[in-house]
Amino acid sequence: GELVGGLYGLAMGRLFFGESMFSHTSNASKAGFVHLVTHLQQWGFVLIDCQMPTQHLQNFGARPIPRSLFAKYLETCLDQPNTADWAN
Repeated sequence: GELVGGLYGLAMGRLFFGESMFSHTSNASKAGFVHLVTHLQQWGFVLIDCQMPTQHLQNFGARPIPRSLFAKYLETCLDQPNTADWAN
């Protein structure tokens, strides 16, 4: 019943833009991120913009992409629906 960590961001179309992670207990934000990724995959999201490539996020498969590829994701995925009830 106690909030120990998490993250927040903005969902638009099939893209999720991560804004911040926090933790009051060791590794709690990591557990929250794994939980979020599982749901985003189920809901049809295709990209998580994590803004800063940290070692922690790279451990989960994050990698830098060229600006041109990011622009293509924006062009093709912002207006595509996802299946998350809260995001539409």
